[in-house]
Amino acid sequence: MPEIWADGAYELAEGPRWVDGRLVFTDILTGRLFEVRDRAARELLRLDVPLGAVAPIADRPGHWIAAAGTGIALLAPDGGAEWLARPEEQAATPMRMNDGVCDPHGRFWAGSMPYDGTPGAGSLYRTDADGTVTRVLTGLTIVNGPAFSPDGRVLYVADSTAGVIHRAALDQDGKLGPLTEFARFADGSSPDGMTVDTDGRLWVAVWGGAAVHRFDPDGTCSAVLQLPVPQPTSVCLAPEGGRLFVTTARLGLADPAAPSGALLALPVDAAAPPAARFSLRE
Repeated sequence: MPEIWADGAYELAEGPRWVDGRLVFTDILTGRLFEVRDRAARELLRLDVPLGAVAPIADRPGHWIAAAGTGIALLAPDGGAEWLARPEEQAATPMRMNDGVCDPHGRFWAGSMPYDGTPGAGSLYRTDADGTVTRVLTGLTIVNGPAFSPDGRVLYVADSTAGVIHRAALDQDGKLGPLTEFARFADGSSPDGMTVDTDGRLWVAVWGGAAVHRFDPDGTCSAVLQLPVPQPTSVCLAPEGGRLFVTTARLGLADPAAPSGALLALPVDAAAPPAARFSLRE
């Protein structure tokens, strides 16, 4: 059974990442970033827009690159934001940024989603070291992940609305090859946040499925970890191994009972490196 690692009635906890010896995560709709130490969550900063996910910036302690509001921003410890781009600001339908993570080469990748579920309105963006934000994929709806193979040569990205995880080759310059279908969920549940372990296996939080699924690199589902909550949102593996962290949500539940909205931890035989850092070029 999972443990409650950090209690709290978070509406939409997401983006757990291991950074500098502790776990950080967001509560998206309240724009808050938290760190967890000794099984207690402490607020690090707060924005006045939704905060989807963050990654640490190399050589800038306490600074983050973030998928937030309608774009990508650099965040200072006091919550001050320097916006690199807001590509979804003028979209035809109201949008927000969602999940995001750095690849092993130090580029930040983040997806967007429509508030009203307009099919195909979501995109995937790449932010390079010079701060340039480039739209690299279109035609998705709720973009989750992404996640990367340990060598950085494969990208996984989920279209949660379609119930599909896609895979694509990734070259050293950050260019994607053609998308191929890696896994599909046909029971009405949705792939959400993901991570890849040191053996190249993909761990996926399944929204509406009350579970985390583990996939081998060939697409075989090799494990299903059942959870006591219907809406797990994302996952993070401890670098030293032995523990999987799972963020969860209360959003949309008619009668949200604990531990929905808490951060959970499960014993597993797997590990993953700490969160990759954004290589900002000064």
